[in-house]
Amino acid sequence: MKSFVVLALIAAACAAPQQNPQDVQIVRYDVNNGGIDSYNFAWELSDGTKHEEQGQLKNQGTENEAIAVQGQYAWVGPDGVLYTVTYVADENGFQPQIQQGPGGAVPSAVVASLLG
Repeated sequence: MKSFVVLALIAAACAAPQQNPQDVQIVRYDVNNGGIDSYNFAWELSDGTKHEEQGQLKNQGTENEAIAVQGQYAWVGPDGVLYTVTYVADENGFQPQIQQGPGGAVPSAVVASLLG
């Protein structure tokens, strides 16, 4: 009897409506390669996922030459909340700032994967 209940729960979970990844469309895609010293890109999908980033070479030709990047990415979680990570990546490392839309907390696994 227990195995029947477990199988029934698995069947119900599989029958729940899910968005097919094949149904997601690219709604925006911009790339600008500014040559050797800068770039930027932005893309957005029909499911609300998006990513924007700009990078610029700092201290070109010196011993301290490095690329400084800033950007953000966002997605709609299974709870319907828009989550956004804004970041800077430079000589001080990757520095994310996690934001969320109203009504939800950022899942702890997301926080751990960004800061860990």
